[in-house]
Amino acid sequence: MKHLYLVLLLIGLVSCKKQPSKVPKTTETKEVEVVSEKQSALIEAFKYTPDQEVIISVHRGGKGLKNYPENCLETLKYINDSIPAIYEIDIAQTRDNVLVLMHDNTLERTSTGTDKLNKYTYEELQAFNLEDDYGNETTFKIPALKDVLLWAIKNNVILTLDKKRSVSFDAIVALVKQVEAEDVSIIITYDMEQATEAYKLAPNLLLSVSARNQKELDWLLHSNIPTQNMLAFTGTKLAPVEFYKTVQSHGIKTMLGTLGNLDKQAEAKGELPYTIWKDKGIDLFATDRPFEVAKVLNIKK
Repeated sequence: MKHLYLVLLLIGLVSCKKQPSKVPKTTETKEVEVVSEKQSALIEAFKYTPDQEVIISVHRGGKGLKNYPENCLETLKYINDSIPAIYEIDIAQTRDNVLVLMHDNTLERTSTGTDKLNKYTYEELQAFNLEDDYGNETTFKIPALKDVLLWAIKNNVILTLDKKRSVSFDAIVALVKQVEAEDVSIIITYDMEQATEAYKLAPNLLLSVSARNQKELDWLLHSNIPTQNMLAFTGTKLAPVEFYKTVQSHGIKTMLGTLGNLDKQAEAKGELPYTIWKDKGIDLFATDRPFEVAKVLNIKK
């Protein structure tokens, strides 16, 4: 996939360590160091331009795969070995404040554990194994977000970080900055309040913002968030072609959530809808069927 390769190449070229800059001495001040936050390479790489290839966003890091659970580092590695994609992952928090990957508040659906996740420390969670969507137990463990971020940095893999209610944006942004994962991290927000909070905490990061209709787009355009920091999630239903064109006219890429009903429609119609939706102006597909989308749109490594 030429476009995603160019994105990753740009990340590699732009990424650099934070460099301290010195304020000149004066007769009244001492020399101090001022550390400025570097802008994420994704802000430039994800600007909308015509004729770019579609990007696949893998919902929950991979769903519906036998022997590969959702929100699992081994699943990300498995998919990443085959197709170019970015990965949406869900962030929860343990009793001892470790950020981990988990969608549900409770452990029963996706692991051999029981009860609420936040009743356990990270070490205690390692006693449980993850299960795939068919109930098959694996040997894989609930991963720490830090480990996933470090893997993403090493392999130039882009992650979109979806916080659960028990987690603060502050905690996620702090960890991203700590491990210097700005160039592989997109923060997901769902409304103007969240978008404003996330931008205030991390004005140097790319944000996934909710723009499902013209009203929500207008809110964003009249906010203090620069359009260059926006990736527009346009919802899980199709919008008029004119709306996608309007979003793109501001330099913002469009993301359609085909996960759920639209993925089922595509499967029932021989995958043709993915091509039709692409032609309507979709730049990213957030899907539960990454391999099928890659095949029909001829997206290859």
